[in-house]
Amino acid sequence: MCGRYVSTKSTGDLLDEFDAEDATGESYQADYNVAPTVTVRTVVNRPPREEGKEYDPQAPPIRQLRLARWGLVPSWAKDLSVGSRMFNARAESINAKPAFRTAFTKRRCLVPADGWYEWLRTTDANGKPRKQPYLMTPVDGRSLAFAGLYEFWRPKGSEQDLLLSVTVITVASQGDLAEIHDRMPLVLAHSDWQRWLDPTVAEPSELLIPQDESAREHLELRPVSELVNSVKNNAPQLLDPADPIPAAQELF
Repeated sequence: MCGRYVSTKSTGDLLDEFDAEDATGESYQADYNVAPTVTVRTVVNRPPREEGKEYDPQAPPIRQLRLARWGLVPSWAKDLSVGSRMFNARAESINAKPAFRTAFTKRRCLVPADGWYEWLRTTDANGKPRKQPYLMTPVDGRSLAFAGLYEFWRPKGSEQDLLLSVTVITVASQGDLAEIHDRMPLVLAHSDWQRWLDPTVAEPSELLIPQDESAREHLELRPVSELVNSVKNNAPQLLDPADPIPAAQELF
């Protein structure tokens, strides 16, 4: 699964990196411990919505950086609470789940990230079960692009603005990543961004297959402090390398 990640780059840097226009409408603060239900940045390919004008779905789509709630809320949901359980979508069943099926064919997006956290189950020197957090982050400093889906929602009968929400697609972990956790976000290669975002491509199922193990070599698997375990902690120090939890010694 992908339940925590890092998003610290400026909006300007992301606009350049993803060749997108700014449709966020507000400033964004660096987040070193992104958790479900918070506001995140996402890249979509949709017709622009100009202030003071009617939305024209027939207008040419453009790549935009938008703000969204992490945790997909289907259009038919009665309330927001369902989104807290839909922050991930398994690639293997994405076509079978009503909450994700239509979004997969019509509303795909990218979720920019500097890296993500996972926890390795271990035991400390006293034999007590512990979880060692790791940060998976690119060694070259470039952004990762998680494959995502998005939806629009508002309460039935309401005239309030539509809520944009997003989910991150996950796949089976590969290579060394599998030693830390059995699932990982689907990270799309730059060459696949356009096809994934293209609304005229109804079902890019071939992109749901993760890159081979050699493509993972650009990721650093960095042990970090247990401070990341609490969403209340949110500071640059969470990214600092830490000594792994001392393991219990085996007696022979």
